[in-house]
Amino acid sequence: MQTADRIGLRPAVPEDLHRHINLKLAELGFPTVPIPGEHRALEESLAQFIAHSREKDRLLASYLSPVDNRIQSFLYDYLGDVVVPPRLPGRTLVLDRYGLARMLSLSPDRDEVASPLVSSYRARNGVLHNPRSDRRTTAGIFHVADGGLPVPDDKKVVPRETFAALVRHAFQSPAELMRLPFTAGLTQPTECFASLLLRPLVCPEVEGFTPAKSMEIRFFVPGSLVANLDFVESIFGNAGDPFLPENDAGLDAEHWSGHTGCVILAPHLNGMTKKELGLPGWEAATERQRRDGMCWRDPAEKYNEGNAFKITARDASGVIVTVISDNYFGY
Repeated sequence: MQTADRIGLRPAVPEDLHRHINLKLAELGFPTVPIPGEHRALEESLAQFIAHSREKDRLLASYLSPVDNRIQSFLYDYLGDVVVPPRLPGRTLVLDRYGLARMLSLSPDRDEVASPLVSSYRARNGVLHNPRSDRRTTAGIFHVADGGLPVPDDKKVVPRETFAALVRHAFQSPAELMRLPFTAGLTQPTECFASLLLRPLVCPEVEGFTPAKSMEIRFFVPGSLVANLDFVESIFGNAGDPFLPENDAGLDAEHWSGHTGCVILAPHLNGMTKKELGLPGWEAATERQRRDGMCWRDPAEKYNEGNAFKITARDASGVIVTVISDNYFGY
């Protein structure tokens, strides 16, 4: 993918993005959204190709893209000795072109979409996203899973078993959180996860010394939070389809920093209790667990007192997996 396309310097025609989205929805087996002024949402001549592609996807349902496979291998290595590691979803709406996230943030026949977490409004120069939370403090937000790199004293330490439970539940979003705004006008709106591949610059080129190097990051969000992908794409660009070899950082050693990131948005985790996430009772807890609130006296106590949080697991391998129980607009 050319740099200009990756960062949106050559914006696509909205109708082309709409058709591209319809193809991807059809490939996943979801209803398509009619294009205003056109009688058919998808050309009938493409139906056979879509059916063929869908069958191949069904047969390869357990296959992960190279970057997702690196993340999954990290989860196996990091958690495999304490629990059965959670698995990344193999079937998501992959946003492989710049501008798809913005197009998906609104229904074609509406100028605004509101949910309990974020409201989006069509504007003359694009789309305005207004998240419910505008965080001005990070107190109590940052949690780190144990078993990897040392955890700073000002962060809350979380048992690996609890981190695994949080990742597992993160991919079990309720139906209302999965609804894609773009399909709000359909009788049955599409419910799915959306995903995005980023290649943020880590080291700029120094001529005669080192080439430019970037890391790789995968974002997974429930459909209703696709506006968050518009936000990060606007900053870091779109690195294309993670399944294609030309977008595999592992085959681009000269320009890859060797670091892999994964970010999962899961606001529904704020309602989970400490007990159901595997945290110990007060009597069985260590002093630090008591200090950090990583134990319970009442089985009904909610994790992090029901407030939004960000939990990370990382080790010396260069992979980091983060779960955020909120929108992500920059904190």
